[in-house]
Amino acid sequence: LDRDRKAGPVHAILTSPQGRPFTQADARRLSRLPHLFIICGHYRGVDARVEAEMDESLSIGDYVLTGGEIPAAVMIDAVARLVPGVVGDDASVQEDTFQQDLVDAPQYTRPAALRGRDVPAVLLSGDHQAIVSWRRQASLSMTFERRPDLLTKARLTTEDRRFLRAVAGEATRGLDR
Repeated sequence: LDRDRKAGPVHAILTSPQGRPFTQADARRLSRLPHLFIICGHYRGVDARVEAEMDESLSIGDYVLTGGEIPAAVMIDAVARLVPGVVGDDASVQEDTFQQDLVDAPQYTRPAALRGRDVPAVLLSGDHQAIVSWRRQASLSMTFERRPDLLTKARLTTEDRRFLRAVAGEATRGLDR
């Protein structure tokens, strides 16, 4: 592995079920590197001497696949979309799930009503401050419901904590009957 190319150093990654879990933080970090090289393990993995040459070993989950090509594709997609200019609106990337260690708020499109389910009125109101507040609270609620583990590392305001205490109270009401 020639790491000192004329175009800059190469960061070498091995896809492996024994690797450290790949996260959004890894995607952010890797998106800032000039060159990535991913080796895809197959069946039983790669020679241990090759693995020793890698900068890191990453896994996309606690399961085994037939090869590392799919994990490599997942990593490439997660990293590439964070490179400026890849996604049409760079600002929208900053609001994605996991960017702030929270699950993203629900998304709505047209029509305003679909099979008896309406887009929340606040999203149609034009009140940008109310929309931002609603999206934050929806994100906090969904994170509490679906991925509470993320809340331990999320950057939460005093208002966020107050809201989550109210959500937790709602979730536990009726359990002591």
